Amino acid sequence: MINEIESFFTSIAYQMETIPSYGIFHISYTLIGFFVCIFLAWKLKNIKEDKAVILLFVIGILLLISEIGKQLFYYFVIEHRSYSWGDFPFHLCSIPMYLCIVLPFVKNKAIKNSMYSFMSLYNLLGGAISFAEPSGLFLNYYFLTIHALLWHMILVFVGFFVLFSKRGGQTLSDYIAATKLFLLLSCVAFGLNCFVQYGLKEHMNMFFVGPGNSPLAVFKQFSEWFGWYINTPIYLFAVCLGAFLVFFIHYYFQKRFDNSNYQQHN
Repeated sequence: MINEIESFFTSIAYQMETIPSYGIFHISYTLIGFFVCIFLAWKLKNIKEDKAVILLFVIGILLLISEIGKQLFYYFVIEHRSYSWGDFPFHLCSIPMYLCIVLPFVKNKAIKNSMYSFMSLYNLLGGAISFAEPSGLFLNYYFLTIHALLWHMILVFVGFFVLFSKRGGQTLSDYIAATKLFLLLSCVAFGLNCFVQYGLKEHMNMFFVGPGNSPLAVFKQFSEWFGWYINTPIYLFAVCLGAFLVFFIHYYFQKRFDNSNYQQHN
């Protein structure tokens, strides 16, 4: 059975030339993808809560299946039947997979709201930034590149869907709840990083919070200049600020849209 699985992933391990950042494909895919995501999110914004939960749960299951496929690809093709803990799915953009799957089982409204707000602010930010700085999207295998492109575009859809349906990210308290969840997950990620790095003697840098230098543009330079322990709070502040800008932009345009609708009906 193991040999058959390895043979399958080996058979689809087609290498490719790295797609140039900000080229025709990158820009076209980003613009068309965002348009489709926004269109679908707007069309689905009025569905009832039970159907919304089912939709997000199905998305979570699809993300899980695709992530298992990616992990097996790394295991058999990239790592040759060994496992690198640096590939473990606990980055910022991995979190919606877990949240969407557990969402139907969460009954506490405050917890559910923080999960919704996190997906609408922090994961929308993560999905958008990945297309603005696409070094993590365009990889040297077709399978990994397609996976990354679809995964992050799904994050964009989920973020807009939650925002447009007003399930999260609508008020300052929503932003604060999402930020608390982000910081909590960052602490969990840091704990995992420390355990793997010092306990298992392997490299892991989930959420890019250290210990270890960040590979991200700009923050990589900060890490090299000042150390990861200086870069990490700067990075966390930058992410929180970015999520706040997502919240503020949506809040501004939502207020204008609501005011326009109010004036039309009065």
